[in-house]
Amino acid sequence: MTDEPRTLPALPAYGEGTLADLATSLLGSLGMSAEPNPLGLPETSRVCLLIVDGLGWELLRAHPAAAPFLSELAVNGRPLHAGFPSTTVTSLASLGTGRPPGVHGMLGYQVAVPGTGRLLNGLRWDDRVDPETWQPEPTVYERAAAAGIGAYYVASRAFRRSGLTLATARGADYWSADSMGALVAQAATALRETEPALATVYHGDLDATGHVFGSGSDAWYHQLVHVDKLAEQLASAVPPGTLLYVTADHGMVDISPANRVDVDAIMDLRKGVALLGGEPRARHVYTDPGAADDVLAAWRDVLGEHAWVVSRDEAIGEGWFGPVEPAMAARIGDVVAAAAGGTAIVAMQAEPRESVLAGMHGSLTTAEQLVPMLVHAAM
Repeated sequence: MTDEPRTLPALPAYGEGTLADLATSLLGSLGMSAEPNPLGLPETSRVCLLIVDGLGWELLRAHPAAAPFLSELAVNGRPLHAGFPSTTVTSLASLGTGRPPGVHGMLGYQVAVPGTGRLLNGLRWDDRVDPETWQPEPTVYERAAAAGIGAYYVASRAFRRSGLTLATARGADYWSADSMGALVAQAATALRETEPALATVYHGDLDATGHVFGSGSDAWYHQLVHVDKLAEQLASAVPPGTLLYVTADHGMVDISPANRVDVDAIMDLRKGVALLGGEPRARHVYTDPGAADDVLAAWRDVLGEHAWVVSRDEAIGEGWFGPVEPAMAARIGDVVAAAAGGTAIVAMQAEPRESVLAGMHGSLTTAEQLVPMLVHAAM
């Protein structure tokens, strides 16, 4: 590993400026007075929320030529914190419930199912786990619909009945769209169905491109050009008076091969570990009975300045997940490790696919935590 000075972690400002706060603020702006509006969003009767998977605030600000429309909005925009871990499963749950991770319980890419000895992959899911039980909070779409607000979710047909969608977007009228043009047309049509209305549009290709090629690649740059056009077309297509908000679920950092710490190749990192959860930038480490202190010490010793390594109690006490419901605490690793700098904590044997990705996310750096909160008023 290359030596890099470790800065302080960018801990999310839960209750003030996170994705969960954006979600409740949107409901508050639509007239739901019981929902907090910490972002102070203006009143409106139609909201369109565009979620661009992987579009970090720092990445957007670094590429004004590729994204002129979004960059212009960013002049008067602001960054929000994604929440921890800064990963799709957790962030979509925060946006879908208006609750911090410690409350909705979607605590990472892979987390232990307590008492089973197995992990739940939040993207691929597991038929043995009921999404509505796993994530019990009412979604913003259920709350909106109960208040007489049209609630719509526009995304790929492939996600329609996924466990993640059922956990985070149930209650929404799901409109399938498998191209950028379809995303624009479906969202614009949905917003004309009812008033007031909330329509969420999700697009994932930028993140997928970054994982494969890296966020510093030509492929990522060219994909951002398409994303910018998507946002511009959406702004033109939605009904007049609609407030279009653009955000993301996380940013991304590129990882060189030299900065990958392979847990499977280092005995000190595997000793006493029953399950290795999370992902390379944000690890949940579930230990054998009685081994938590030894595992914590070993991980701190091996990773040193390349990661923030804490116990479960320390992570909760320091507010990594926001307030944590007692029922959700057991889903958190006995040891939690958030990678610093450009380090990745991989498992080449157990996770061959995830371990070789060029771009990664999940940790507490500003590159991963900060996401845009942009707004455009349709004329």
